[in-house]
Amino acid sequence: MTDFKRRKFLRDSAAGLTGAGLASFTANAASQNQVAGANRRLRVGLIGCGGQGTSDLRAMLRAGNVECVALCDVDDEQTAKTRQLVETQFKQKPDLFARDFRRVLDRKDIDLVIVGTPDHWHALPTVMACQAGKDVYVEKPLSLTIAEGRVMVDVARRYNRVVQMGTQQRSSTHYAEAVEYLRSGKLGQIRLVKTWAYQDWMGNIPKVPDEAPPATVDYDFWLGPAPKRPFNRNRFHFNFRWYYDYSGGLMTDWGAHMIDVANWGMGVKAPRAAMSVGGKFGFPDDAEETPDTQQALWEFDNYTMVWEHATAIGQGPYMRDHGVAFHGNNGVLVVDRGGWEVLPETETKKRKKVYRMAGEPRRGGGGEDMHFNHVKNFLDCVESRKRPNSDIEIGHNSMIACHLANIAFRAKRRVNWDVENEKVIGDPEAQKLVSKEYRTPWKLTEQLSRS
Repeated sequence: MTDFKRRKFLRDSAAGLTGAGLASFTANAASQNQVAGANRRLRVGLIGCGGQGTSDLRAMLRAGNVECVALCDVDDEQTAKTRQLVETQFKQKPDLFARDFRRVLDRKDIDLVIVGTPDHWHALPTVMACQAGKDVYVEKPLSLTIAEGRVMVDVARRYNRVVQMGTQQRSSTHYAEAVEYLRSGKLGQIRLVKTWAYQDWMGNIPKVPDEAPPATVDYDFWLGPAPKRPFNRNRFHFNFRWYYDYSGGLMTDWGAHMIDVANWGMGVKAPRAAMSVGGKFGFPDDAEETPDTQQALWEFDNYTMVWEHATAIGQGPYMRDHGVAFHGNNGVLVVDRGGWEVLPETETKKRKKVYRMAGEPRRGGGGEDMHFNHVKNFLDCVESRKRPNSDIEIGHNSMIACHLANIAFRAKRRVNWDVENEKVIGDPEAQKLVSKEYRTPWKLTEQLSRS
């Protein structure tokens, strides 16, 4: 099938992600697309009232012309705290839909939703929201699997929705300046990209026994499509990140940020191959499932990319706890949330080391609120119907490398990737990890051909 025909088939085919027992959405998406001008008051519903979801909501309400009309979380205590914050700080009184996000999506007066749930709950609400004619700000990492991400992109396009992933570096002035410098060619041929996250504030988690879930929590709904397991507080709020049922460890939690910057700078979609090693070396007996120490290596057409992460220690490359470094023949550009700089490369001439270029002193990052900028960019695009800085397809592409690294780590071997068709090459066992089976009654159905 030619590329043109394949794209046409994808546009014309049906894609769906549905919850059992939920009637098909018949949203009037056309009415949602009407741009009513700068004075239109956008109505938002928050799905997932934890720390990050509430932070996203607060930024939206600060931006102005936004009204919070609905809050939803499986933990009643989180919903109540967020409602109190909205009432106290913004003098608004949203309705409570304490546990079932589908009731939020049923409301015709909601223009957009924030999906601030745990990672295994990003795909279902996002796709259902698109089907219901709502725009979506979804937290990173976009998806739990590559297959989920592909469905999310296709459905967003089918319903013409604005969907932004919460990788706020894309709306940062100094990151944009760094990418502009990188693309100037001054560094010469880029041959290696380094990405990393050393998070010294993330300590080890002691093991605790299973117990009854809190009375304020609908634990079965919290599990949703994930496998049925007894409640354990280590697998619940925040720490769900360290279990493959719900997330992908630091590889997806911070990789979503740093690898996205690498993709942005290099202008690529995904690697051709991935390898990864690591383990629980810092805290072998703690409760976490994902590795506290991990390295990954990806192969692209003209360069390689490396990832490093570690919890409970903070001295990463260039003495920074996170960042991206672009190594060119002439110099190295290092960028993180605090700014960017260029370090000149050396060569030896007549037994003397000389610099190949002039360096650039560290600059940028001076108090810029990139999170607010990112949320504002999304709201602007809801009005203009333009694609936002972290459009859903950008987010999906950046997550592919993260997921492939975890697939290679779990499979304990190199994984080769068909970039165009988004499939593992010649490894059926690794291919199984590209998607994930959902627990009944939740279903993920994809009817799009990737041939």
